[in-house]
Amino acid sequence: MIFKDREEAATLLLKKLEKYKGTNPLVLGIPRGAIPMAKIIASGLEGELSAILVHKIPAPFNEEFAIGSIGLSGEIKCLIDIDSEGIPESYLTDAAKKQLNLLKQRQQFYGLKKPNYKDRVVIIVDDGIATGATTLAAIHEVRLHQVKKLIVATPVASKESAKRIKSLVDDFVVLSVPEPFYAVGQFFSDFSQVSDEEVIEILKNILRANDF
Repeated sequence: MIFKDREEAATLLLKKLEKYKGTNPLVLGIPRGAIPMAKIIASGLEGELSAILVHKIPAPFNEEFAIGSIGLSGEIKCLIDIDSEGIPESYLTDAAKKQLNLLKQRQQFYGLKKPNYKDRVVIIVDDGIATGATTLAAIHEVRLHQVKKLIVATPVASKESAKRIKSLVDDFVVLSVPEPFYAVGQFFSDFSQVSDEEVIEILKNILRANDF
């Protein structure tokens, strides 16, 4: 399945998420790519839009390979057995601190405030899931709060990631689990990067709406 762009993917996901309309869901986009998608979904479900800031912790031998993840809570989520891989715990701690500092800078840059999670239906939106490291970090962060129900919504996911994520959430909404899976971008005709400026404008609109 090939999606025209993120807007089309979000519109198709919205149809699958209609059952959550009327529950005042909290829709969390993973920056940057998923923020415009989360905006469409939150609007269609008459829910609250926000962002969840998480980042993978890269391996010392390969920055593209995630050995763990971290969110604004500061809690480290290990994705592998670092001892068996010969990775010192000191490296994990130092790398996690670096990513946390970057997340805090991005939080200030976006002007992002912490939303109310308690007893909410929470929908995490990702624009595509390859290894799943970032999505797993987002799930871990949300699970630290007392949420009523946790949903992950994405247009496309690898088979391995889909299986793992489905076991961790109350509902996993995915439109396509194709094989082979090389990269998220291969399933979009237009997978242009979303800029920080676009994310900031979307989030500013949230703040303006909350002022009334």
